[in-house]
Amino acid sequence: MGLLLLIVTAVILAYLSAPLWAWFAAAAVGLTAAGASVWWWIPLILLGLLFLFPPLRRELVTQPLFELIASKGLLPKISDTEKTALRAGDVWIEGELFSGKPDFAKIFAHPYPTLTPKEKAFLENEVEEVCAMTSDWEVFQDRDLPESVWAYLKEKRFFGMIIPEEHGGLGFSAYGHSCVIEKLATHSQVLAITVMVPNSLGPAELLLHYGTPKQQQYFLPRLADGREIPCFALTEPEAGSDAASIRSEGVLFKDENGEIKIRLNFEKRYITLSAIATVIGLAFVLKDPQNLLGRGKEIGITCALVDANTPGVDQSRRHDPLGVPFVNAPLIGKDVIISIEDVIGGEAGLGEGWRMLMESLAVGRGISLPSTSTGGSKLASYVASTYAVVRYQFGLSIAKFEGIAEVLGRIGARTYMLDAAKTFTLGAINSGAKPAVANAIMKYEATEIFRANILDAMDIQGGAAIIRGPRNLLAHPYFGTPVA
Repeated sequence: MGLLLLIVTAVILAYLSAPLWAWFAAAAVGLTAAGASVWWWIPLILLGLLFLFPPLRRELVTQPLFELIASKGLLPKISDTEKTALRAGDVWIEGELFSGKPDFAKIFAHPYPTLTPKEKAFLENEVEEVCAMTSDWEVFQDRDLPESVWAYLKEKRFFGMIIPEEHGGLGFSAYGHSCVIEKLATHSQVLAITVMVPNSLGPAELLLHYGTPKQQQYFLPRLADGREIPCFALTEPEAGSDAASIRSEGVLFKDENGEIKIRLNFEKRYITLSAIATVIGLAFVLKDPQNLLGRGKEIGITCALVDANTPGVDQSRRHDPLGVPFVNAPLIGKDVIISIEDVIGGEAGLGEGWRMLMESLAVGRGISLPSTSTGGSKLASYVASTYAVVRYQFGLSIAKFEGIAEVLGRIGARTYMLDAAKTFTLGAINSGAKPAVANAIMKYEATEIFRANILDAMDIQGGAAIIRGPRNLLAHPYFGTPVA
């Protein structure tokens, strides 16, 4: 009986995540009830003193233990790039969630964002207008957006949503930016991607946070009004999300005038807008074999802006991402010469590219793909539910079939959850937080939810979902699902 009581007590304490003092208190109660001798009390008191008083515990337990682990070489070594990645972003509500005992009052105190009057007006006017101008069917037939749409996007500064008004942009909040992308995604995936990319990780984002005043004054207005079309070249044959594996190389050298220049050689792929970009944001590993800067031979990952007309840049090829006609292409550079002034941040930005990327990705992951996934999920919900209402079988609307109703409910619930999570996360970004972990979770979960929703919606439509035509609203989003 005593053993059973001991086991039950231990299970309850473990389940409640009881603090250490509670375990000692329970042990003392048990010894008292059992009438234990002093020889049982002495070790309990000594262990209590050792573990319940932090200064004593640190001195006699923690420090010797860490010294032993270090002496055996068991501590994992963290590189500088790993340290930078770990330090990027902030701890937001995920800190509460992963604690095991989240304070929900604290979590629910975080505000949900709202649109400014300017953002709302833009959604109701310019966004509605460009959607009306764009036929997704014709975009797929012509393999590009119409020239009139390209011109309208530039005129109304869709490419400058994240650029402040003082630099000629729209100066939208993260939530406003997201709502625009979401709305465009309900109408045309190609339109949404084309607008999304210049407003995500790329030249504008990096210039805003790390560019020199001269770089900001020159490039930001030109990016905002579409005079410059940007792309950001990060992905390579051997480096994707693992940006630390970049093989593209920049080598410092002195030209015939004695000026220090950078010779670039790179091979990038899967770069959206790269075939039409006029300014290329490029991530590469910078080396200084002659130690011209006096900082050693390995400077590190660096980000620079490269004029697409620079000799050696090859934009001639295109990818075909499952037939979805957004601009995506490989990008090759051979002996491309740039100056140190072309590095984002100038000389101060040499070797700082990894930090720039990690800090920017800590925010961007929570905006772009969650927005397109939410828009796509809302489209799937709308199409599936309206089709189910008007489609009759056996004299009855299929929306009343339990099997169909269950799937519709599933789509609706997932879409509601996705929209709520996206909006809540954007509230944090709006307030200036950089919730790196929450954003990474959002990026993954949003695309997976969209994938499930589009499949369920197509199951409801059956044959109508797989026969392509101007009135099939699900086939094209379905083609792009693996791309996300």
